[in-house]
Amino acid sequence: METITITTEFIKLQDLLKFTHAAASGGEAKVVIQDGQVSVNGEICTMRGKKIHAGDRVSFAGREWTVRREA
Repeated sequence: METITITTEFIKLQDLLKFTHAAASGGEAKVVIQDGQVSVNGEICTMRGKKIHAGDRVSFAGREWTVRREA
């Protein structure tokens, strides 16, 4: 599991996939999210604008990230 550190209150799911290079573009992120290939906290999420907060876990393509917020 990888840890992603954010300095804002949240990061959108599609932006997290782009930030981690799990998706090459916003268009690719949109497709994999809407196809049900991404899970947030163990549940499939099809909302690309889903707000991911500190403590959330995101999984896609055999990779998993946990988000933490830097104060």
